[in-house]
Amino acid sequence: MQFRIRETLENYRRVLQIARKPDRNEFISTAKICGMGMMVVGLVGFALYLVSTVFIG
Repeated sequence: MQFRIRETLENYRRVLQIARKPDRNEFISTAKICGMGMMVVGLVGFALYLVSTVFIG
């Protein structure tokens, strides 16, 4: 397996040149979406836990 360090560093530099800091509204929207996603995953996990303890346990 051959490592292409120079090519990898150039790709990182290209990404950093394009990247920008999000404004306040974009950050808040992203935080809300991530929070809702975590809640959904948590609720699904809790529901599976309840089902496994009530019907199997």
